[in-house]
Amino acid sequence: MSGADMVFPAEPAAIRFVAVSKSFGERARRNRVLDRVSFAIPKGKTTVIAGGSGQGKSVILKLILGLLKPDSGQVLVGGRDIVGMGYQALQEVRMLFGVLFQGAALFDSLTVFENIALPLRERTRFSDEEIRQRVAATLDQLELAGHEDKFPAQLSGGMKKRVGLARALQLAPEIVLFDEPTTGLDPVMTKEIYRLFTQTQQRLGYTAVIVSHDIPQIFTLADQIILLNKGELDVFTDASRIPYSAQPSIREFARQVMGQEAGEE
Repeated sequence: MSGADMVFPAEPAAIRFVAVSKSFGERARRNRVLDRVSFAIPKGKTTVIAGGSGQGKSVILKLILGLLKPDSGQVLVGGRDIVGMGYQALQEVRMLFGVLFQGAALFDSLTVFENIALPLRERTRFSDEEIRQRVAATLDQLELAGHEDKFPAQLSGGMKKRVGLARALQLAPEIVLFDEPTTGLDPVMTKEIYRLFTQTQQRLGYTAVIVSHDIPQIFTLADQIILLNKGELDVFTDASRIPYSAQPSIREFARQVMGQEAGEE
């Protein structure tokens, strides 16, 4: 569903885009990545944003965090339009988020414990003992106990993802953003990370937004799928309906990537 007339889901929205357009380059129309797209991300659910390379997935994440501004439209987080917000107000909104960056983005010079503790040291006034207890609890929850004194170079790709998730969860965020979280992992480890994501989200109840090119495997995690192609966007709660999208570019993408012919029941 693309455009301002989209019908939003009944669930309360953690994030809402209303008629958002974003272009890059001098010839704006030719380089329009998002073309008046509207959608809602429901609270406490997992939404997967998928599409081909260069189709605007990461642009959506940057718009949600206020790192980019749309050319037009509204980006609402918790009901507040962050477009045009001042720095201080935007920083307050960003406190709602945890982010698992592509590649985990760990600090090589810090141990696992220190990487996980970093948000608590920077943004809270917890004592050293309180920080130790909180980090220890997270280590147990994410099956990282015994690895706290290791450095990132000593970890496998899957373990780095776990540490990145642990750090993202330290401030008990309402919304967690995942940017291509399984890049570089083999199929077995990817499946394991998906299991971890599902269990953690269900246990803690945060809103999860996962940007991924891992199609169609990533769809198993999703309560909602947002699919992007050529500036158009459609929203699904059932991946089997993607080939029958009303958007021609989405049907085209389904044929290319999912190997299904749109319109064939």
